[in-house]
Amino acid sequence: MADSSLKLNVLASYASQIYLVIISIAILPIYMKYMGAEAYGLVGFFAMLQGLFSLLDFGLTPTISRQTAQYNAGAETALGFRQLFRSLSVIFTGIACIGGGLLFYFNHYIAEHWLKLENLAMSDVLFCLQIMAICVALRWMTGLYRGVISGFERIVWLSVINIVIATLRFPGVLLYMYCFGFTVKSFFIFQLIVAVLEFTILAFKAQILLPKLNQSARIGWSLQPVKPLLSFALTIAFTSSVWVLLTQLDKFVLSGILPLSEYGYFTLAVLVAGGILQIGAPISSAIMPRMARLHGEQKQKELKQVYLGATQFVASIVVTAGIVLAILAKQVLYAWTGDITLAEKAAPILQLYALGNSILTLGAFPYYLQYAKGNLKLHFIGNLVTAIVLIPAIIWAAKNYGAIGAGWAWVLIQATYVTFWVSYVHKVIEPNINLEWFKAFLPCIGSVTFMALVVFHFIDFSEKRDIAFLQICIFSMLCLIVSILSSKQVRKMIQFKLSKRSQ
Repeated sequence: MADSSLKLNVLASYASQIYLVIISIAILPIYMKYMGAEAYGLVGFFAMLQGLFSLLDFGLTPTISRQTAQYNAGAETALGFRQLFRSLSVIFTGIACIGGGLLFYFNHYIAEHWLKLENLAMSDVLFCLQIMAICVALRWMTGLYRGVISGFERIVWLSVINIVIATLRFPGVLLYMYCFGFTVKSFFIFQLIVAVLEFTILAFKAQILLPKLNQSARIGWSLQPVKPLLSFALTIAFTSSVWVLLTQLDKFVLSGILPLSEYGYFTLAVLVAGGILQIGAPISSAIMPRMARLHGEQKQKELKQVYLGATQFVASIVVTAGIVLAILAKQVLYAWTGDITLAEKAAPILQLYALGNSILTLGAFPYYLQYAKGNLKLHFIGNLVTAIVLIPAIIWAAKNYGAIGAGWAWVLIQATYVTFWVSYVHKVIEPNINLEWFKAFLPCIGSVTFMALVVFHFIDFSEKRDIAFLQICIFSMLCLIVSILSSKQVRKMIQFKLSKRSQ
């Protein structure tokens, strides 16, 4: 029963995540068409603010989720758990009020001195920034309630709510704007409505799940229950903060450099390239517990096979998708949006971020190995060094060369990380595996890149979107076939089957 429940939770979580990715990307051309690039740039700025606001989490959301699970396992009393929840509620509310209040207070500065407005009315932008401040605070507060709900393993319920909220947030807003006008003000008014609804539903569900206490029990308002958990929370917070900085810094810097319309094109390209990371995400969830178990069972040979096999799989599927997206960036954007101007402006950015994200999926593998062995020291150092190098590099590149500069900084630093740091990590924790690891994916990447460039040279892509889409699909299938045939494991399987038939 427990095993089937876990599978159902995992399936529900993946289903909601896939739905969110598909619906958020599919709806973008409609936003751009009816709102315009400059207004969509303001939407991109809103998304970036939400990402940066997560820096203030300090690891508290996974902490409350873990402590909820501890309570369910009987390791925490009902009173102790309620006291912790009360303490974290005070902290979350305080940070939400301070963070949201500062965004609200500085809306004039952001509009006049940070954002590069062109045609949007200043009054509309100020109004939208005020709504953004409220929405960001509300959505950030829901992290506390999501942590409680996840800890109680109500994943299916949470996944359904995520799907409902995503449906309202993305296609639902189009219906609202159809009735009240396709303006940026209408967009953000509806986002506020959805944020309030989401906050109310999740807060109500969390309150229902909280354990009931006797009338004599006193919860109090002390922050003392949080102190024993600070070490755990801050460890998570550091890694999470570095990740947020690495993924959001370029968006933050460019929001103050690019005209808002160009920032809209940049946001769209980066979001599409982010699909590469989403494709690779399920791999880590599947192999990390398996590798950890194999290490615990002292099955190092099997662990190595899983590690190298997963690398080949990611190279065959994820990196191939990145290469195709980089080479066909303009064609994909045009077939998707029907806007040749958008395709031409966003394609160079999409090419760089698609390549950078593909390299990033490979660079994540040493973390899986360190996780399995139970020692994240090198991962911590690698994240720290990457942040120290990447942050000033992106700031300098973005200020001097705009979105293209930020993209090149992203690609080059990810490539350097995979080439040098990954090799060092392998040498320290798993000697003699480094050469095998590179051999696992380099033939695939080389074959796919060569074939893709040759085929691209001879294909004349149609100006008709439906035909261009069909050509892209055929091109992608050819690349996928080449990548699979370049896999050592696949070749061995084919040779084995042929040898059996010949006997």
